[in-house]
Amino acid sequence: MDPKGYFALVLHAHLPFVRHPEHERFLEEDWLFEALTETYLPLLDVFEGLARRGIHFRVTMSLTPTLLSMMTDPLLQSRYVRYLDERLTALEGERRRTESDSYYQPVVLFYVDRYERLRRRFLEEDRLDPTRAFRRLMDAGYLEIVTCGATHGYLPLLAVNEESLYAQISMAVRTHERILGRRPRGIWLPECGYKPGIERILAEFGIDYFFLDSHGVLNADPRPRYGVHRPVRTPTGVAAFARDYESSKQVWSADEGYPGDPTYREFYRDAGFDVHEPHIAALHHAGIPGFTGLKYHRITGKTDWKEPYHPGWAQERAAMHAGHFMFNRQLQVSWLTSFLDRPPIVVAPYDAELFGHWWFEGPQWIDFLLRKIAFDQNDIKTITPAEYLDRFSDLQPVAPPECSWGAGGFHEVWLNGSNDWMYPHLHQAAERMSGLVRRFQHADGVLRWTLDQAARELLLAQASDWAFIMKTGTAVDYAVRRFKTHIHRFDRLTSMAEQNGYDEGYLRAVAERDTIFPDMDYRIFRSRPLL
Repeated sequence: MDPKGYFALVLHAHLPFVRHPEHERFLEEDWLFEALTETYLPLLDVFEGLARRGIHFRVTMSLTPTLLSMMTDPLLQSRYVRYLDERLTALEGERRRTESDSYYQPVVLFYVDRYERLRRRFLEEDRLDPTRAFRRLMDAGYLEIVTCGATHGYLPLLAVNEESLYAQISMAVRTHERILGRRPRGIWLPECGYKPGIERILAEFGIDYFFLDSHGVLNADPRPRYGVHRPVRTPTGVAAFARDYESSKQVWSADEGYPGDPTYREFYRDAGFDVHEPHIAALHHAGIPGFTGLKYHRITGKTDWKEPYHPGWAQERAAMHAGHFMFNRQLQVSWLTSFLDRPPIVVAPYDAELFGHWWFEGPQWIDFLLRKIAFDQNDIKTITPAEYLDRFSDLQPVAPPECSWGAGGFHEVWLNGSNDWMYPHLHQAAERMSGLVRRFQHADGVLRWTLDQAARELLLAQASDWAFIMKTGTAVDYAVRRFKTHIHRFDRLTSMAEQNGYDEGYLRAVAERDTIFPDMDYRIFRSRPLL
């Protein structure tokens, strides 16, 4: 029986490329390790558990090229095993410390079991590479994995040099195919940043669809007849799906969303700050207390006093919230079908790291939601955007406006007083790179090596993460240093190529640090009349 409507859960999984072999330990590498521990591996457990039981579900995920590259990097893989081992050692100390504490020992034992399972999974099932599991789920039809910009470059602000847009998309598609074994049908435009004309590049690479925030479709010309609940066709034929604001707000809103429930785990209380014992101090970086991932309290309320965390209670609340979310989607599609001529699609996109990292119970919520949709009702069915397009290909043609999903709906998160100084450097570097492509169209030997590495450095400098961090005020020194480092390396490498004088020791050192995109071809920065 056909459902009244479809639900597309879309998870955007991204981290900037952070890899520092020059240091034995580096704090920002924990961004990856925390996300693996709290989001990516738990989501894989959920999806594989559903698949083993033959439960119908469809989820769309973007795995960005930088994230895929880090997941498959041997150095980071080995350092993640060390990260897990260190926490298991600390937990052994915590087990001894709390053995007579009936309030906190149960949550410590919960973490012991959790980290032991994660370690077994990573070493034995994933064989150090979680992309294998994502690929299996994709090949089985449960996941639709889409790509993103090569380094999550914010495309509307890079479009001064259309070569940069081509390079970001070209390298993204190449990396996706190399690691996951197929070309992507969809793309998550970094930060949902859209500028008219970008879809021409997407069409050239065989990409069928992308995502926009609600206003990106609602403000299109002409205004879509069916709002955000049916995709639209952009001028070059690529489809655009819009975020459904109602369903998104129920999850991510700090005031109205589920993650703020007092039963759920409190993110900001961590053993790294609360416990002053040598086994916890061993997890600190440079002796400075920080987040360890071991959090023993529930949200409790808007007070400094926090009660102990009870995983079982939180699991029950996640099941209740999943049922509430599903019921609201049923009401929503029942109302929408009263004036649509086909089943509507409700697209609910989120940052993947919301589920598990920020909202610890998020993966459990997804598990309950997908089970309930499969067994407890017949009004809605999960679907991927690609499947929806295959069923309903006649779409209204519109021209979306320039937009993003950032605050204000435009570009001010990535272009403001904290980060605007970056863009002249980026634009000049892109112009210089495209000039070198015109000058050296068939480079080989050390010249090819130099130009390929220069292209890597420029792509890494273009990452939207650096501008975003500067705006939000977190890890600003690191973001500024990373941007300046990649621009400096780019300048030195391109000067070597221009002057035909090579410092191979420097080139080798840079190549060993910034190893991303092993199949780089510097000619992705060639000039193209696209915009």
